[in-house]
Amino acid sequence: MKSKNPIAALFAGSPFKPMQQHMTVVNDCVARVPSLFDALIAGDEESLNRISDEIFAKESEADGIKNQVRLHLPKSLFMPVDRRDLLEVLEVQDSIADTAQDIAGLLLQREMTVPDDMQADLRALIGRCVDACKQSTAVIGELDELVETGFRGPEAARVETMVQELNKIESETDDLGMALAKTLFQHEDSMSPVSVMFWYRLIRWIGNLADYSERVGDRLLLLIAR
Repeated sequence: MKSKNPIAALFAGSPFKPMQQHMTVVNDCVARVPSLFDALIAGDEESLNRISDEIFAKESEADGIKNQVRLHLPKSLFMPVDRRDLLEVLEVQDSIADTAQDIAGLLLQREMTVPDDMQADLRALIGRCVDACKQSTAVIGELDELVETGFRGPEAARVETMVQELNKIESETDDLGMALAKTLFQHEDSMSPVSVMFWYRLIRWIGNLADYSERVGDRLLLLIAR
């Protein structure tokens, strides 16, 4: 018997379920980032490698879903949403998982140490970036309801409130990132220039987890505005 494509089966019920499934996998990928840095701080190379492998696996799973969505998303939908708009949301979602993989890849390729006075700010930044991804996942979880209500009414207002909270979280990550960069600046004289460069890159990539998460919400707000 020919096996049934699980993504195609999802589309049979709703063209938006695979979008939500993709975001759930992206969130699973990002949820492993705090443990990744815990392992780095603890100098636990075995855990660092294992968690990195998990992040790579989740990113690959998200890529697989993304590719299937591209193949199976109908050319035209008799719904108040354009196919191109959905694909743009999908690309932003995928950028979150790509960034988590980039972070894990850098920590695998280069030995990094975390100065003691950077650890608390680093954990705070990562935690809020993870919160931003969770919130964007919750926002995408409302996509079915938004479509059913034509992106209008109480459901649209509810999503707008959720996106406002997402924007608030992202703003907090900006402040936390600047605080962490300021602490790093104080260590520049005692660190090699290459290490400083990689740390600034890591801080930027961690912040990008929240930036891309915010963009997911902003894309849905554009659909509501139309």
